[in-house]
Parts: sequence; C-alpha cells; structure tokens
Amino acid sequence: MSVTIRQLKIFNAVVESGQVTRAAQSLSITQSAVSLALNEMENQLGGDLFDRSGRCLELNDRGRFFLPFSREILDKLDNLDRLMNEKDGQFGGSLDLVASSTIGNYVLPYLLTAFKSMHPNVYFNMRVCDTETAERLVVDRAADLGFVEGEVNNEQVTAKSWFQDELVLISRSTKNKESKNVCNVATDIKKYQWIMREAGSRTAQIFKSKLGQYVTDLNVVMELGHTEAIKNAVEAGAGIACLSSLTVCRAINRGSLQKIGLEGVDMKRQLYVIQHKNKAKTRLMNEFLDFCFLLSECREGRICLSSPENFQDLVLKFIEKKQHNR
Repeated sequence: MSVTIRQLKIFNAVVESGQVTRAAQSLSITQSAVSLALNEMENQLGGDLFDRSGRCLELNDRGRFFLPFSREILDKLDNLDRLMNEKDGQFGGSLDLVASSTIGNYVLPYLLTAFKSMHPNVYFNMRVCDTETAERLVVDRAADLGFVEGEVNNEQVTAKSWFQDELVLISRSTKNKESKNVCNVATDIKKYQWIMREAGSRTAQIFKSKLGQYVTDLNVVMELGHTEAIKNAVEAGAGIACLSSLTVCRAINRGSLQKIGLEGVDMKRQLYVIQHKNKAKTRLMNEFLDFCFLLSECREGRICLSSPENFQDLVLKFIEKKQHNR
C-alpha cells in the first residue's frame, strides 16, 4: 500500500499542531482516525517519524527528512487545483501575500484594491512583518509571494528587483517657502534633533549604514516604533527624521511635512518580489505580478502612490496592455 494524500495531510497537521488532539480538531476528524493514519504511514515508510512524549509529538530525524517532501507534494496538488479552476480569463481564488512594513502598509493596499476592482472574485490575505520573517514564510510556503525592502539569501527563494525606493529627510513645514532645505551629510547632521525608528528597523539600519562615519553625529532625541508616530512627531516640531518616500509622499504633497535635501550620500534602496523556487506560478499569480510590475514603469514608482487618480491611470494602463496582447 502507498502513502495516501489523506495521510500526508494528517501528517502535516500533526507537525503544525504538535498533538493528535489538536490535529484532529483542525481536520474535523476523530483522534483515533489521526492515530491510525499515522501508524499506517509509519509502517509503510519503515519506521517512526515522531518522538512521542505523553500527548506531544516531535519530529525525529526521519520525520524532519520526510517533511519537505510531504509539503512539496501537497503544494503541487494545491497548484494543480488552482490551475485547473482558472477559466476564460476569469480569476477566482486567493493569494497569500507577505510584505515588509513600508510595502505592506503604504504600497500594497492600493495595488490590491485596484486589482480587485478588475477581478472581484479574487481574495487576498496579507501579513505585514519584517523582511527576515517574510523570507521565512516564503521558504515555509506559508505565502505565495513576498514583497520586501531588503535582500534575501536563501537558496530556496527567487528574488526579482521591483522598483527603487528612496529614503528622504522630512521636517515640519515652514511658512518660508524660499528657505534652503538642504542637509549636507558632512557638515549639517549634528545641527538637527533626530527622531528615529526603533532598533532593528530595516529603514533605520539602512539610513545609519549609508551615513557611514557620520552616524556618530546623530543627536537622537526619540526612537519610535511606527512610521506614523514619527511623522506626527515631526509635524509637531520634535525634530527631523529619515523615512521612505513611499510613506511621506502624500503628506509632503498635502503640505503637512516638508522634504529636506540630503547632500553627500545616495539614499536609494531596492525593493524586491520574492517567491519559493518550487512554487508554480498560476495564471492568477502571473496576472497579479504583471499588474504589480507596472508600478515600476511610473517614474520611480512613487508617482502612482501620491493620489487615487494615479492609480486610476495605472488600472487603465494595465487593461489597455492586456487587450493589446490578446
């Protein structure tokens, strides 16, 4: 007798929950059915896959070896199901996305809304986290696509350059529009009071890295754990800050914040789309990726994020492109 798909699903449920009881609850079957399926599979594979301690089950060396093969088989079945259910250009289904903070909070919500306006039967589930966590979720196949602000190095992941973001200095808006708003990295850094993201923030890490030897000149008066808190503190006059232009472009356009030019250092950074190498691209995923990459055609990408009208233009451009290619 061969290992069955049902046994693989039960095996993965036990791995995720660590207990037969919880696995049975998640699968809506009895505990005895879970135990029987595991015992049959272990007999077929010639030995135990778990170390058992009371009610808890932990993978042994054989189980850890078997797990990625099991997940790959279930992934391929899931991909087959998606591919077979996409018909006549009508996209229905779901995509699990993961994104680092700036992209997840300030970019993807607009893209998802615009894409869903064309394909109302598509469902998105997105998690926002740091780049390292996003990479791990893609490696574990818990996400179909990842959108990150930093490079990834795992050999199981492919990374495609998306578009360039730029870190910019912001201050409270002043009434004197003719004032010179330029900060020279070699001479002016120490003149300002700085509001920074908390330790561990990718934006803060990149900013300090780009400052190089001048990082010791920073007079940090606040460290805040969220971009919006920093923007509000700057607007209140507590100091200046360095944030992604994606997070402040609309506030600058409205006049609530003011950009300060930074001389002497290049503050651009690359954004990436990541995917597991063994994850098949469905028609839905390809359609969404095509739509996302239109953003990189919009003059450094940020113009499309500055107003709803720009996203309307983006949607129309995407539709025209698809009609032309048919």
